[in-house]
Amino acid sequence: MNAFRTCPTTGLSIHRDADKLIKAHAVAATVSLLIGGIAAFLVLLTRWQAIHLLDAVWFYRILTVHGMSMLIFFIIFFEMAVLLFAGPILLNSRVPAPKVAWGGFGLMVAGAVLVEWTMWTGKADVLFTSYVPLKATPNFYLGVILFAVGALVTVGIFFASLVVAKREKTYEGSVPLVTFGAITAGIIAVITLLHGAAIYIPTWLWSMGMMNVDPQIYRLVWWGLGHSSQQINVAAMVSIWYLLATLTVGGVVLNQKISRTAFVLYILFISMASAHHLLVDPGMGAAWKVWNTSYFMYMAVLASMIHGFTVPAGIELGMRLRGYSQGVFGWLRKAPWGDPGFSSMIFSIVVFGFVGGITGVTFGTEQINIIAHNSLRIPGHFHATVVSGTAMAFMGLTYYVIPLIFRKRIAFFKLARIQPYLFAIGMLIFSLSMTFAGSFGVPRRHWDISFSGAPFDVQYSPAVDIVMAVMAIGGLMGILGGAIYILVTVWSVFFGKPLPAGEEEKYADSIPQGLITKPWTQIPDTDRDPETPWKIGPVPGTAVLVAVFFLAFVTYYFANWALLSFVWKVG
Repeated sequence: MNAFRTCPTTGLSIHRDADKLIKAHAVAATVSLLIGGIAAFLVLLTRWQAIHLLDAVWFYRILTVHGMSMLIFFIIFFEMAVLLFAGPILLNSRVPAPKVAWGGFGLMVAGAVLVEWTMWTGKADVLFTSYVPLKATPNFYLGVILFAVGALVTVGIFFASLVVAKREKTYEGSVPLVTFGAITAGIIAVITLLHGAAIYIPTWLWSMGMMNVDPQIYRLVWWGLGHSSQQINVAAMVSIWYLLATLTVGGVVLNQKISRTAFVLYILFISMASAHHLLVDPGMGAAWKVWNTSYFMYMAVLASMIHGFTVPAGIELGMRLRGYSQGVFGWLRKAPWGDPGFSSMIFSIVVFGFVGGITGVTFGTEQINIIAHNSLRIPGHFHATVVSGTAMAFMGLTYYVIPLIFRKRIAFFKLARIQPYLFAIGMLIFSLSMTFAGSFGVPRRHWDISFSGAPFDVQYSPAVDIVMAVMAIGGLMGILGGAIYILVTVWSVFFGKPLPAGEEEKYADSIPQGLITKPWTQIPDTDRDPETPWKIGPVPGTAVLVAVFFLAFVTYYFANWALLSFVWKVG
């Protein structure tokens, strides 16, 4: 049997082992999302003080499940699928050592199942961070180790596929920008997972009474895993932005060198953001804290700002090249907002940048961090980045993976079209409400924000109850959007109708618009520049959006310095 099949839509040669591995990782990611989503619902109804569903024991147990299932299992399973797509698929290459690749996947599944079992049975109520001296059963740490080793194997297969593609000359010139971004994600993944091994192996031995682990050393090394695992997300997410921009509207890359340089900045500097979790720790010196969370980290911020301009600008230019050039925002009004891949991408960019990015840089500042870090402002930040940013990008890509890889039509397509709106609006309300509640001092991790039964009295502004109720409503909207995504995905993959090769035009009511119009092939010859791949023109719409972003950034940043002055009684 031929080891490759040709995609009738893109013309790519798809290796059948890559095809199957992507499907397996995507299904595992969806199952993890379902488990994490159920936990999110229970945590939300407990956080909502008017309902306060769970007792303290079950709250922390379910919060542990939510953190591990979402931030580790869902995200990394999907990222492995992205690597397999950006490597063997985009480079028309085979998967080297497919049995080893399946072995890596098996280790990831075994580790995830083991961790889930220990959490649900009450043997690992240690939260996502699992800080020493909190102690879980040894099987919890063993499960994380197995999962990390499996992920490292898959990353190794990705890098090996690049070598195979180069040797077998399955592509010409440099690797595509999407693949370059995936290489960035892969390098960060290796750094991250090695941090996990460096701390979880000693902690596993500690849990069996075989050695001691210093809590400060644990925190320092662990955050090289805990926070850096979310930096894999950033590189993968930005790569997906570039990919979806091309698939949905034929977005172009304004300057390959600048975009690739921004990815390199991620490799060099983005993991330093992990230090902001240690800013109140007495074991780390002030100079170390300032350098890690200011001067060096800003190079990673620069990289994100570059992508934050080049991706929207590429979308605008792609639309203008296709004739949508009326006014400043004519290209945006005429964009395919009914394409769930496009709307997911746009919401991912906007919420990640305007909410997650601005709050992240602000809270990562050493002085401001001290009034923000142990409040709900931090979960508000990372729900804007990981959930509204990364997860939405993954969702948008899924709407193209199902017809391209699974060769299925999108089930319940009308629901799929509204799903990004429901999820994005819900999570935006949720994130902003969390951030606002944290500004009133609502704690980040405490089961009962009223501290009932405590020997002291806690008084909040009357506005807090309203804010928390709004947060719950936004969270429920987001959970409903996530449930629709899971329904559409699972039904499409397992019960969906096949998509016959070469007949995409007949199924406009059940697949994304980009697969029908194929915008990446539709740039008129008159718009071609003989000297460069694209006729680079002005992008006034993106320039206006960037100006609004900077205004919002400056306003929020200095507002937090004003809040800090109130705490310090300065001025």
